[in-house]
Amino acid sequence: MRNEQDARRARSAFLWTWAAVAAIKLLVAVRLPPFVDEAFYWQEGRHLALAYSDVPGLTAWLARLGTSIAGTNVFGLRWPFLLLGMALPWMVVRISRQAYAPQEGDRTGEVFAWQAGLLAVLLPLGGSLGLLAVPDVPLAFATLLCVDAGVRLLRKVEPAGALELAAGLAIGALSHYRFAAVIGVGMIAFLVIPRGRHVLKDVRTWVALAIGAIAWTPLIVWNLDNADAGLRFQLVDRHPWDFHFDGAWFFVVQALLATPLLFAAMAHAAVRGWHGQGADDRNHAKYFALIGGGTVVAFCLLGFFADNERISFHWTLAGLYALLPLVPATLAQWPRGWRRATWILALAGLVAILGYYVVVSSPAARARFAAAKWYPANFAGWDALADAVRDERAKMPPDARIVADNFKIGSELGFALDDPNIAVLPHGLNTRHGRAPQLDVWKLLAHDRAALGERPLLLVVGASEVRYRELLQHYHALCDLMGPLPPPRVVNIDHGRQRFVLFRMPAKRASGECTAPAMAYIDSPRAKARVSRDFEVAGWAFKDGVGIARVEVTLDGEVIGLADYGQQHVGIRGYWRESNDPQHPYVAWTARVRAGSVSPGVHWLGLRLTGHDGSVEQWSEQPLRIVD
Repeated sequence: MRNEQDARRARSAFLWTWAAVAAIKLLVAVRLPPFVDEAFYWQEGRHLALAYSDVPGLTAWLARLGTSIAGTNVFGLRWPFLLLGMALPWMVVRISRQAYAPQEGDRTGEVFAWQAGLLAVLLPLGGSLGLLAVPDVPLAFATLLCVDAGVRLLRKVEPAGALELAAGLAIGALSHYRFAAVIGVGMIAFLVIPRGRHVLKDVRTWVALAIGAIAWTPLIVWNLDNADAGLRFQLVDRHPWDFHFDGAWFFVVQALLATPLLFAAMAHAAVRGWHGQGADDRNHAKYFALIGGGTVVAFCLLGFFADNERISFHWTLAGLYALLPLVPATLAQWPRGWRRATWILALAGLVAILGYYVVVSSPAARARFAAAKWYPANFAGWDALADAVRDERAKMPPDARIVADNFKIGSELGFALDDPNIAVLPHGLNTRHGRAPQLDVWKLLAHDRAALGERPLLLVVGASEVRYRELLQHYHALCDLMGPLPPPRVVNIDHGRQRFVLFRMPAKRASGECTAPAMAYIDSPRAKARVSRDFEVAGWAFKDGVGIARVEVTLDGEVIGLADYGQQHVGIRGYWRESNDPQHPYVAWTARVRAGSVSPGVHWLGLRLTGHDGSVEQWSEQPLRIVD
């Protein structure tokens, strides 16, 4: 039994934590560079429609609303999503309160409700939800609306509950294809629970379901008008539908992201809820367990057959939210030490997630992790690229047009330059992310040079978006499409981990064999190697069409030596079969360099490559450690 003082403490803990996290999220949101998907949703918002190739319309509408009020900046883009994300813990509190009937002198239900809300704040992925303008935010909001409506309808079928259900179903249908899974699990939950079957017999429930079904109409119409491109991407193109054991990692990732003890508490709560424990009303307990646990299990099982390349760890978030009302009662059954460890670990998880976003939002901090596997390329370098594009564009005729080689660059540059109509070339990224059909609808996908008109072009290429072994082939494909590539301007972000190449293309396609940016590799020393102040550097470099004139070795961006270029290496031409560098096979180089008086520790080794056409390209850098 809990008293008034316990309830006040629980309420204060929730309010202070919620306010602190909300303030941190606001500060991070105004500094965090736009994620590539956010930029594309902004672009969709500038081409208003009822539905799009990748998602229904609501995310784009919210992005348009935000930027219309606060301007085309990251705060303007994100503030509607921040508000929705901040509302989610309060919705969990409201839902949890309904699970416990008030009792004279016993405030246990109120304590559990505030604790459930606090868990919604601390749940790492949930607590950070709203930082990004992505569909998961309205999707989670819609899920909790439906869960709340379901609790009300299980108690008593009334118009207010049916109206809330209709609103939740409509918002979910306008948020994402994945909401269909929530609907399916919710229907199963109502069919399994006797009281739920009674709810389904009421005409008001079916009116709400009908309204929710109608909300799918824009998405259905879009697919009918576009050869089912959206459905095909969501259900066929992005998923192998072959069993793969990599799906086992989905469970592990879920446990880590929710924090292991909290995830275990949710699993325990789901089992107890299935047996009618964890809430005053057995129907409510079973309902939370079915809709929450069912959604999580369904997506975890789907992980054995579905896409394992793109991000999917957030899929279960709606189900985790639905389980939270059961968790405080479950934790109350645990030993005090385990309860405390669960809360501390959840807080640590949230701090880690928010800390990640803080690092990503700081260029200096992000650059320190340029060699890390988790380097956040989708957040990095867009402002610097936009500055370079403005600079190059100012040197070109007034009618020059910007062209991006993939949708990421097109959307991010569009956001930075407030131009939603940047043309994009065909690229594997456009197809893999389901954006090619939408670009076609907007007539922004240029399938050939003629589609861009006879005007000068500033071609912006994401060199780091292509696997290195396929990069030369990509350059040659650009030559086939656009003609020989002139001397480029290279924009290296974070030591070249994010790398862009800019070309000022003539108004008419030039003739001649393909000329392309330089290709290079440092064979030794390897990345992260330990070297003395005097060390040997070796590798190779070539530049299709014109060849390399000079290779200089740099340390932290400063030249420390001139390489002996032109040594024979027959294997290079054998591997890069497309290459037409006239200097093959004499493309290898060595250099003996001296680091000088730099301090011991980590430094960045790079190359400066000068072509016979006069181009100078700074190659990507790799870390090494200098020891005395």
